[in-house]
Parts: sequence; structure tokens; C-alpha cells
Amino acid sequence: MKNSIITFISLFLVLVSYGQKDKVLLTINEEPVYVSEFKRVYEKNLDQINDSEKGIDKNLDLFINYKLKLIEAYKLKLDTSRNYKSEYRSYKNQLMTPYLQDEDFKKSLVQQAYNRTKEEVRASHILISYSKKTAKRDTTEILNVLDSIRTRIDKGDDFGELAKEFSDDPSAQMNGGDLGYFSAFRMVYPFEEAAYATEVGKVSKPFKTRFGYHILKVTDKRNSKGAYEVAHILARDKSIIGKVKIDSLYKKIQNGESFGDIAKKYSEDKGSATNGGVLPRFSSGRMVPSFESEVFNLTKEGEVSKPFKTRYGWHIVKLIKNYPIKSFEELKPELEARIRTSNRGKLSLQKLVSDLKLKYKIIKNTDLLNRVIKDRDFEFPESDENTAIVTVEKQGATLKEFLDYIKNKKYLSVENLWSKFEDEKVLNYYKEDLVNLYPEYKNTLQEYKDGLLLFDLMKSKIWDASQNDDEGLTNYFENNKKNYSSEDISKVKGEVINDYQKYLEEQWLATLKKENKIKINKKVLKKLKKHYNQ
Repeated sequence: MKNSIITFISLFLVLVSYGQKDKVLLTINEEPVYVSEFKRVYEKNLDQINDSEKGIDKNLDLFINYKLKLIEAYKLKLDTSRNYKSEYRSYKNQLMTPYLQDEDFKKSLVQQAYNRTKEEVRASHILISYSKKTAKRDTTEILNVLDSIRTRIDKGDDFGELAKEFSDDPSAQMNGGDLGYFSAFRMVYPFEEAAYATEVGKVSKPFKTRFGYHILKVTDKRNSKGAYEVAHILARDKSIIGKVKIDSLYKKIQNGESFGDIAKKYSEDKGSATNGGVLPRFSSGRMVPSFESEVFNLTKEGEVSKPFKTRYGWHIVKLIKNYPIKSFEELKPELEARIRTSNRGKLSLQKLVSDLKLKYKIIKNTDLLNRVIKDRDFEFPESDENTAIVTVEKQGATLKEFLDYIKNKKYLSVENLWSKFEDEKVLNYYKEDLVNLYPEYKNTLQEYKDGLLLFDLMKSKIWDASQNDDEGLTNYFENNKKNYSSEDISKVKGEVINDYQKYLEEQWLATLKKENKIKINKKVLKKLKKHYNQ
């Protein structure tokens, strides 16, 4: 309800900067109110009001009422309340979100994700994690290990055997580092980037993810198979006993018995058996490669595979439906949402910050920074702590701010923390500068800011007052009984409260008009009326 009331109030908000050629339409307490203010608000609301209410005089009166209420809200310091500040800050953060990304870069990410959705990569990897048991590994040490492994690969050693010997990915002992086929969003973004950038048969250079450092070998690339919906029957015994069982079930299907009925009765995958063996829809990389391979060999809906074996046992699979990749326009909203919520969602913000660092004048106090790098626990004198360690345009951040920022973050190097600190200061400057860069952002923010104030003002002066003033409400009803369908106030109380609120507001506005000096420029108003009459 509050948002809708604020929206209503905002119909009368100021949405424009004043130009030098603007005429003064009126003054309130000697403060000018320009024609452009009124015109912008009036024209914005023309489509939302009845023809009978489009008169300049009526709307000018409403506009003056709005200005008087806003003056009163600031006089009462409603903008200083904790609740107001919290709501305003929350909305401001929400409003600036679209401006905190590089739009062109974001579009390229969406297109890249779609292209990768259409192409699948098969890769094997070797991971060297940041720690081995309890010991932390130095980056140089990790890279040396990977370089030595790459040298052995160049000399002809088998990638899979080296993965079993060196990789810290536990699954490597079973699969030799083979991750099967995958496409966009299946791996963390740096891994995906390396896989798509590496040619088939080649080994990548070492690259970093949150798990550690990797090298990978691309073994194949192919067009995406899309998504599949299948049903299966499972016999878990991987010996000849399981083989005999699955063969007998396959004969029943060949003889015309229902695949779903057999799955319900005999499949040992209890999770899918109750549903006739139907599995959740999946695409490449979701199932073990041996299972996927058999599924992808099925080309017709209803086609049933011969019995085959995976590490889970013996299977028979029935193809229910193959779903090809959708068009870019169809898939675009989903891709945008996935980018926004995935680890690549931060890339657009990083690109924006990178561009801003090239645009802004940034001055670093390298002497202070080097002293912190040398000894982060050094007790700096107060004069140094109050010295700017970085200045973005004309906005400085002190050494003390940086020391507070790195406190209790001993697990990160000063250099790493400095990079984050500098980026944060650049972004903060940009956030505060948005009102100067984007008029639509400034106007919308001001609209909501003033709307919040007027909501709080109306609540305290009118709405709460009418609800808590039983005597005043009763007296109003007694004096206006003829206007209601019942002489029992309890039967028409809602209607009475609404009318009483209007009455209180009219009385209050009359008082505000007496307390504030309003002067209308009649010559300018006449021209304004003539303009709209034409």
C-alpha cells in the first residue's frame, strides 16, 4: 500500500533541472519555482487525469499544495529519521543496480553464453589445489608443478595417468581427469573460458579458479545434443546375474510389454521406478558418459536401447523426447538470469570498474602504500593516518580507512587488498556521481525521496490523526450526518474517516498557505494557459 501511495504522491514531484531561460512561475518564501517544473509534472500526468481536471488553475493549486507539504516535511526534519534513511538507502541501491554494469559487455556475455550453449566441449583436467593437507602452497610452487607436468605431456606421457598421479580432484583416480562433455554454466567461468579457448588435442596453460590452479586438455568439441527426457530400467548387480536379469526384462519389452510397467515392477532405481522409470530432463554432462552415449544414440521417440553397463549397473533406456536448443531470442531471458546469478555476473561490474579507472583521475600515495606493504602492523602517526592514500577525482580516502579495511584480513596480501580497496573507492565515487551523469536516475531518485517524505508527513498529520481522534471524528459526523446513509456511525465509519481525512487536510493546507508567502507571476501564468489552450 505504501508504494502505491508514494507513486500517487509522486505525480506532483519535481523532475527537472532549471535552465537559465526558465521563467519564474511563482515564489514560495522568496524561493523561485520555475515554469519547467510545473510543465514537466503537468504534462507527465495529463494521461492520468480526467478532462475536467486538466485545467491549469486546478493543477497549479495541487502543485502548490505539494510544494508546501514538502517544505513542511523538511521543516519537521522527517528526512533525518532512521526509518526514512533506511528505506531511502534501500531504494537507492535498488535503483542504481542497472547502472552498475557495462551494457555492451553484458550483451556480449549473453551472446557468448548462447554460442557456448550450442557447442559442447569434452575436456580432462589436472588440479593442484591451494593446500595439501594442512600445508599452504605457494603460487610459484603450484605453477612449477604444473609446468613440470606439461613438460612430461609434451614428451608423450599420458594425460590421464598424470591426472591420477598428481591431480587433487578426487574423481581423477576413477576417470583420469575426464570431465565428459559440458557447455555454458556447467563449470566455473574461468574453467569454461579455458576450455572453449583451447583447441582440440591441445593442453591449456595453467589457469586459476577458486579451487586452485588447473591445466586441461580438450579432447573433443561438438554441436550440442540439446536436452533429453528418458526412462530407464536398472539392475544394480554388475555381474552376470545382473546381465541375465536385464536381458530377461529386455525380452519382455521386445515382446510388447509396457516399458513403464516393467520399470515400476522390476527397476532397482527406486527413485524413478514409481514414475515408470522416467528421469528428470538432462543435457550433456549431467549423466555418466557411458549412460549419455547410449541415450544420444537413440534418434526416435519411443526407441529403446539394448542393455548396457555403467558403473551403477545394467540399464535399458527409452527415449521419450529430445529437446533441441532454442533460438537466441527464446533463450535470452533465461541466459540473462543465469548470468546475473552466476559467478560471471560480476564480470560486467568488473569491466565497468576497469573502464572507470581509465576515465577518472586517480592519485595513489605510493610512499604510504609501500610502507603498509612493508609492515602492515606498523603504528602510523595520526598525521599519516589522516593523509589521503588514494584520491579519485577530488574525493580522497585516508590511510586510516585503508588500515581499517585490511584489519582482520591477514589471510590476504596487502597488494590484493589494495586492489579491492581501490576498486571500491572508484565504484563509490561513480555511485555518488550517478545523479550528475544520468538525469533519469536523478529524477527518479528525487521522486522516491520526496514521496517517502510526503508519505511520512501525511501519515503523522492526517491519517494517524484521523484514526486516533475519536472525538473529532464523532463531531465531524454529527455536523455532516445528512451526507451519510445511516445515522449510526459504526455502519458508515470507513466513509466518515475518509471524508474526515479530506477535511483535516483542507484545514491543514489552509494553515500552510497562511504560514508561507506565495506569489504567482500572473503574466507568466497567462502565457502558460495560452500555450496549453493552443
